[in-house]
Amino acid sequence: MRRIPLPSDDIMIDLYSWTTPNGRKVSILLEELGLEYENHPISLKERQQYSPEFEAISPNCKIPAIVDRDNGMSLMETGAIMMYLADKTGSKLLPRDGEARYRVIEWLMWQMGGIGPILGQVHHFVKYNPGLDPYGEERYSTEGRRLYGVLDKRLEGRNYVADELSIADFAIWPWISRYEWQEFDLNDFPNVKRWYLDIVARPSVQKGYHQPIKVQDIPMPD
Repeated sequence: MRRIPLPSDDIMIDLYSWTTPNGRKVSILLEELGLEYENHPISLKERQQYSPEFEAISPNCKIPAIVDRDNGMSLMETGAIMMYLADKTGSKLLPRDGEARYRVIEWLMWQMGGIGPILGQVHHFVKYNPGLDPYGEERYSTEGRRLYGVLDKRLEGRNYVADELSIADFAIWPWISRYEWQEFDLNDFPNVKRWYLDIVARPSVQKGYHQPIKVQDIPMPD
């Protein structure tokens, strides 16, 4: 456990983040939980994630990370952060025990092991380096589309991925919000589109998406 000496004031959580899907997971969750937090922007363009100060909080030098001023504990990795914040607040977004808890964790891990890494590669090959590696574009786009299909099937007859609204929804949604970068049409995935629009209508999403700075409007499908 890493403990950082902090001033005592009314802010509960220090959020070190940037405007990426992983960063937005945590800012949206903080808004949804109603937790007080202070933004500390970590510009990836300026490579601030490699500063010694940030590395002391996030040894892997990846955003986001948090410090809880209640106890001085720092955490990296979005799955761990989201579970910690939900448990800390006794939130229904992560049930305390039983199958319901593990269904949420199951789909949270699915995002971390599939949706995040694969769609991140789609961004690399399709958005930022189009035409340079047709094999990479095809491989990751095909797998990305398959994962969209898994999500669409999961949401058939369900409002949310684990039946009730949970941290799993808030982990997955920011990656789907870059469907334009991935060159996917949400009309091809009607259950995902319905779910996407339901999540985006939440005030927490509309505010948390634009943390620590606003760079664009939230993409909205036709």
